[in-house]
Amino acid sequence: MNLKKFLNEEQDPKAVEKLLGRINSLLTSQETMEYIAVQKKPVLNLSPDCIALTNRRIIFCRPKNFGLSMDFQDYSWVDVADCHIKEGIVGSTFMVKTTQHFTNMMDYLPKNQARKLYQFAQEVEERMRGVRREKNLETLRASAGGVTVNNATPIITQPQMFQEEKKPLLIENEDPFALLQKLKGLKESGVISPEEFETKKNEILSRV
Repeated sequence: MNLKKFLNEEQDPKAVEKLLGRINSLLTSQETMEYIAVQKKPVLNLSPDCIALTNRRIIFCRPKNFGLSMDFQDYSWVDVADCHIKEGIVGSTFMVKTTQHFTNMMDYLPKNQARKLYQFAQEVEERMRGVRREKNLETLRASAGGVTVNNATPIITQPQMFQEEKKPLLIENEDPFALLQKLKGLKESGVISPEEFETKKNEILSRV
């Protein structure tokens, strides 16, 4: 991998080289490294923290045990809700918030590197918002059709043929007074509305 590509904003060459050596084995198929920002504290720091951006995720890289090992925390772009920077007198702080409301941050980043992180993140965020919106719409459409997606509770609408089946069938030659009693019972139990009761009652009385 071309080392010079990641040194355009005065990144520490040794830190970038060490990070690339560790992180190359973590990259998945079709994943490419896009940018690396290196922490620069006002005191001597032989193993600075770094943030690596790929076309698929943000990776926070924090050396441990005097640089002998490294702790990686990564966030897929589709799960990133918001990225922003806060500039101070000595460097900037870059913050990430996920859709699950988890936050991570790194301070003492050179301002020009932090701005590059922010610029790249904003471009990807916009695309990912569209992806999440489409995913949510697909879930809603599937749920409305009675299909369970990601354990979501399906919304099953009652077919029209069953919605129109609640009107009682009246036998023409049945005793009118017996029919009236039936109708009254249906109205009281809520099977038919008062309006339907009045309509049917008038029909029966007209035959008496």
